[in-house]
Amino acid sequence: MVDKINQMYETKDTQRWQALAWTMLVVGLVIWSASTINEVGIAKRGITFALSIIQGIVNPDRELLFNLTKQSVPYLLLETMAIAFLGTLVGAVFSFPLSFLASSKVVPVPVVVMTRFLVMAIRTIPAFVYGLMFIRVTGPGPFAGVMTISVTSIGMLTKLFSEAIDDMDKSILEALDAAGCNTFEKIRCGIIPQLWSSLLSTIIFRFDMNLRDASILGLVGGGGIGAPLKFAMSSNRWSQVGAILVGLVVLILVVEFSSSSIRKQLTNG
Repeated sequence: MVDKINQMYETKDTQRWQALAWTMLVVGLVIWSASTINEVGIAKRGITFALSIIQGIVNPDRELLFNLTKQSVPYLLLETMAIAFLGTLVGAVFSFPLSFLASSKVVPVPVVVMTRFLVMAIRTIPAFVYGLMFIRVTGPGPFAGVMTISVTSIGMLTKLFSEAIDDMDKSILEALDAAGCNTFEKIRCGIIPQLWSSLLSTIIFRFDMNLRDASILGLVGGGGIGAPLKFAMSSNRWSQVGAILVGLVVLILVVEFSSSSIRKQLTNG
């Protein structure tokens, strides 16, 4: 009994020292990170601009917000959503075969290493950089946005798809092996039926992310609502800025709730 009590005290002391060490490490990192900030200030007209943006959100341009021309907020939001949807779809199409090449349960280890290195290289470059690259190649417009969203989606979707394949039940694959099935038959009959709902849920989650990325890509000429937002802010048309921001908030909230509901239904079967 005495030995057990001593062990309990020793365990508690060890946990306290570990917690203290982690706390000191985090505090040290915070202090070191804060030392890189040389100066924090507000531009001379920063508060004025902030108040103007708030006033624009409170009093948005109703004509821009509710008409159906090609320069209106609904049309631009629809274009942004189309860019995000098509980019997600194209990215998913390329990610699907790559995810099997990145899973050690399906292909040999050398192929897995090469595929994962490729996916890692794709994920390293930010979407903003891809946007600038594709705009140079294809010119500004929605197509550059679709290409950017597609490439950035490949990295994340392939990684999540391959992890889902690695975590699946191996007994079905072993049974298919015993039945003499080849790799393609194992994928079609053993892997896809198990992971179909999980893959769809991941695609929907990525579409939710891509919708925000598509809005930002417009700032560099990738199509959608980002470019009009940039021009409106540059010319101090705050009521138009407010209308665009109100439309973005409504769209993202609707997509957020819808995607969450669909993903819950897929998870629950």
